[in-house]
Amino acid sequence: MRTGSLDTRLIVLRGNSGSGKTSVARAVRVAYGRGLALVGQDVVRRELLRERDVHGGVNIGLIDTIVRYSLDHGYHVLLEGILTASRYGAMLQSLRRDHAGTSAFFYLDVSLPETLRRHDSRPQRSEFTPDQMREWYQERDLLPDGCETVIGEDSPLEASVRQVLRQARLAPARPTSDNAAPMTAASVRGDPRDRGQ
Repeated sequence: MRTGSLDTRLIVLRGNSGSGKTSVARAVRVAYGRGLALVGQDVVRRELLRERDVHGGVNIGLIDTIVRYSLDHGYHVLLEGILTASRYGAMLQSLRRDHAGTSAFFYLDVSLPETLRRHDSRPQRSEFTPDQMREWYQERDLLPDGCETVIGEDSPLEASVRQVLRQARLAPARPTSDNAAPMTAASVRGDPRDRGQ
């Protein structure tokens, strides 16, 4: 089933918990501006459905529907989440195969020690423990078809954002050059003028 148009962009950003997916996704959205739908696996699975991450979970089909609906209505889409290959791989490959426009898939490859270090500074650090993160961690959980660009843990936030925008062929609404103000987690929370609109 064809999804989107030649003008739409589908970006998928995967990686382990604490790898920086959400920070990169939010920064891409801030850099691009309106017209980019940000679909977070955690928002759909944990917040909307409050569903456990299981094979055949309802969230998988709902994520697929949200992404397709957004693309079909002219939005570019950035889907971010752990999106484990064994559970979400078939859905992701179907989206990639069906999308009429440019698709760019990325995997944030961050080591377990680094994800634990990053987790210690996250607001949600009290929601789950380092032991749980060790249990969930899957080293290089790449999709089997080799469609993903791997971004290493040494890539700074701004460089990762530039790479995503470039490979997805999205022109940023604001500069992301080395001369621009550096991006930080605090700077990508969004424009307060957008609240309530």
